[in-house]
Amino acid sequence: MSETINSILFGWYPYFCLTIFLLGCLLRFDREQYTWRSGSSQLLRKRQLRWGSNLFHLGILVIFAGHFVGLLTPISVFDMMGISHSFKQGLAITVGGIAGIVCFIGITMLAHRRLFDPRIRATSSFGDIAILLLLWLQLSLGLSTIFVSLQHMDGHEMVKFMNWAQGILTLQPSAADYVADVHPIFKAHLLLGMTIFLVFPFTRLVHVWSAPIWYLGRPGYQVVRTRFAARRTQPHAPAFKPTVRPLAARPAHQPAE
Repeated sequence: MSETINSILFGWYPYFCLTIFLLGCLLRFDREQYTWRSGSSQLLRKRQLRWGSNLFHLGILVIFAGHFVGLLTPISVFDMMGISHSFKQGLAITVGGIAGIVCFIGITMLAHRRLFDPRIRATSSFGDIAILLLLWLQLSLGLSTIFVSLQHMDGHEMVKFMNWAQGILTLQPSAADYVADVHPIFKAHLLLGMTIFLVFPFTRLVHVWSAPIWYLGRPGYQVVRTRFAARRTQPHAPAFKPTVRPLAARPAHQPAE
């Protein structure tokens, strides 16, 4: 890969993806919250949905936390804590590998359910299927990198990715140089990961913002219909009357599967 292409893919493309990610999520939350869902299929293959969803979310949370802490924590912090690069590499392979397998099983179950059940597939949009396949491919690449990482147990290969990620966030012009000579499978994993950030606001993945927002509460009200007890004494009274309760009292927003 030439220096120019490497600079475009790992020096400029990350900023393009992050810009679309941040602006897209902000605009969609502000204007199109009712689109934070897909067509409901929860009544179909509920057991497979429950197992697949739980395994996927459990694994992805561990993977995300590991990537966030592992890539964005300054190397000096690990050195100060006495954590060697080799130990960190071994920990990442072990914990990340287990979480990756759990997540991979979950996403495979969800993809199988959506693709091979005619009723569910008929109600699935292109975006529903595409994002599942993108995540499945990304997990496959991530698990494949373990076999390459086992050949670099000194941890110095991982340091390149830490320097790259921190260089991107601190606007270092030469951040792309850190990953110029890494194995192609790592580059594919990075590129697909950035692409997922790029399409994130336009897919059902945007619902992850609903958990921290709605569970913490949000000012506003929801109209609720309750039975009108005075109907017995007032024959002509309506059977229901609208009442208002705080929005925080309703269940947190959850997208339908």
